[in-house]
Amino acid sequence: MRTIRASEIGTYLYCKRAWWYQLQGLPSENQSELAGGTAYHTEHGRQVLAGGLMRLGGWLLMLLAAVLLAVGLTLYLLQ
Repeated sequence: MRTIRASEIGTYLYCKRAWWYQLQGLPSENQSELAGGTAYHTEHGRQVLAGGLMRLGGWLLMLLAAVLLAVGLTLYLLQ
């Protein structure tokens, strides 16, 4: 039994003939467009990862600020 991938379903829904060509092992004629799309998605993935890391860094800085504030207030009240 063969596994059907989501991209294959997308190809079939977009163009049944393109799906059939792909099934026959024939290369696509729009290789430059496919390469451009791959490059775009790679860059977008990097940007999403960078955004997630920045958000995590922001939360860690806020946590550090809260801890330092608590320590500072504790030291001030103990004097």
